[in-house]
Amino acid sequence: MTQDSASSGNLSVQRSALSVERSATVAAAAPVLAARSLAKTYLTGTQRLQVLRDVSLTVLAGESVSIRGESGSGKSTLINLLAGLDAPDAGTLEWGGGPAAAGRRADFLGIVFQSFYLIPEMDALANVLMAARIRGRIGAAERSRARELLAKVGLGERTTHLPAQLSGGERQRVALARALMNGPQLVLADEPTGNLDEHTGDAVIELLLGLCRDTRTALVLVTHNAAHAAKCDRPLTLHEGVLG
Repeated sequence: MTQDSASSGNLSVQRSALSVERSATVAAAAPVLAARSLAKTYLTGTQRLQVLRDVSLTVLAGESVSIRGESGSGKSTLINLLAGLDAPDAGTLEWGGGPAAAGRRADFLGIVFQSFYLIPEMDALANVLMAARIRGRIGAAERSRARELLAKVGLGERTTHLPAQLSGGERQRVALARALMNGPQLVLADEPTGNLDEHTGDAVIELLLGLCRDTRTALVLVTHNAAHAAKCDRPLTLHEGVLG
């Protein structure tokens, strides 16, 4: 083989390697969430109320996005649309480049609500395991993961406590563990500190952001709190149904 042929071959290999690297980079940067031109109206009496107008949002893996807005601005409506719990009147929604189908929800995303929504008759461990139960799989691996998540949120010693035996902050930490139970690509948090005092709320937000950062889980945080919103990678505002 001549020197020119060897050089040409090496260059071809380098180009192929570079192409593979670029493809991997593009794949890694593919949006976890892509909402395009979402619109939603509700009928109130004889009139239609425009709640969301042409809302578009793209969220990448590991990215945290906050959405602030006054009461009635459409924040909870938007979260319901992003979660596939409600259907838009117009626009499209994709999860990880695929359809936002109900059958994918349990695997793809976790949701944290303002009101915790823990089952009163079930202890902390069983509440976290509910996320896995929805997928139909409860075994030793799932129980181990649930205990590990409760330990991460500081409740390793309270796995057998019922919700009534936990403080508000502890209940929300159980809800965080539940949201992360199935290893989701995306967490949607709708006013997760709304029922907590300021100090406890700050601690819950730090925990939520830290857990998502450690696991490279994308986060969409809806909040009234300017300080909490500013901690996210990309703060946005929803005003009169328009996101910007």
